[in-house]
Amino acid sequence: MILASQRTRRFEFEVLCALANTELTPERIERIASCHDSALDWDQVLRLAEHHGVLPLVARNLIRHGCLENARELSPEVERSLQSAYDANLRRSLWFTAELARIMQHFKRSQLQAIPYKGPVLAQSLYGDPGLRSFSDLDFLISPADFDQAKQALAEIGYVPATDLTPAVERLWLRTGNEREFDGAAGKNLVELQWALLPYFYAVDLSVEDLLARAGRAVVGGCEMPCLSPEDSLLVLCLHAAKHLWTRLIWLADIAETLRTRTLDYELAFSRAHDLGIARILGVSFWLVKNMLHAELPQLAEEMIASNASVPALGAEFADRLSRSATYDFESTEYFRLILKLRERSSDRWRYRWRLVWTPGAGEFAAVQLPEPLFPLYRIVRLGRLLRKLI
Repeated sequence: MILASQRTRRFEFEVLCALANTELTPERIERIASCHDSALDWDQVLRLAEHHGVLPLVARNLIRHGCLENARELSPEVERSLQSAYDANLRRSLWFTAELARIMQHFKRSQLQAIPYKGPVLAQSLYGDPGLRSFSDLDFLISPADFDQAKQALAEIGYVPATDLTPAVERLWLRTGNEREFDGAAGKNLVELQWALLPYFYAVDLSVEDLLARAGRAVVGGCEMPCLSPEDSLLVLCLHAAKHLWTRLIWLADIAETLRTRTLDYELAFSRAHDLGIARILGVSFWLVKNMLHAELPQLAEEMIASNASVPALGAEFADRLSRSATYDFESTEYFRLILKLRERSSDRWRYRWRLVWTPGAGEFAAVQLPEPLFPLYRIVRLGRLLRKLI
């Protein structure tokens, strides 16, 4: 028997999923209205919206639709809070957009190739409104060979690494990690330089150089800059969501809006996914978008779901955690096991196991400080830390 509090939380999450879309169709509005007999706690809906990164989108939808007329529980204070949340995110997004333009202009003067993605780029290209997507930093994809130059260019305009690494450790991190965060005058961790989509141990070898070579152009904040091709953007968004095991609705909303608004060569995108061994990841992403956000999928995406028998079961497992706003310990054996289940090729699963065991990361560098000639011993430190998690 489902307890009343559990039933209410389920209704609240269903309302949130219906609101986490740029367009509220009559069917979505009816779905929201059908939940009102459950004495919906709108404060809890808004808390969930903030947790899942969709509060600005939810706020805009409730304001635009007169709180959907049926939502009489909303007090004037809550309505003001909704408007305040949207306005605050819009101001923050506009600041980030201006900063993105400033950084990209400096990179251009430095003859440095970089692709900004997520953040302001998604807010404009997918949502058509800088206030509808929340984000807290600016992400740039660069070639690993250009990291030192990019780091120097950021220093020239006031950004410094968020953590101190010796030059030797930083060189090692360029081989085993995927990103470095930078602080600026306006706050900490405002910029990320990424030379890979995922750390090396995930065994998804999508080359940033290939992404750079296939880049298109976009205008963001009045500044023309490179952008990911639509097909690469879809793959990147699905990989990013999978890395975090789809624990926030905003990542599903990004994928749904990509499918809805972008002109995609699906055969090309899916061919690249098969070559990388991430077709199952795309399938789970599409299943969640369809079943959680009730978005319509193109036929080829439906076929990708149907082509892998494990996708519905995996999707249901992640959907349950998502609906409970549950999180994972991203250094736990449970997390590593689930990432392993997402890989469809046995060769990729073996590469993942091998790299997971032997690839040192930030935890190992923080645990023991070794001189450069002894860096191979970080593999032993890594193995020891993993074994302690199994005991």
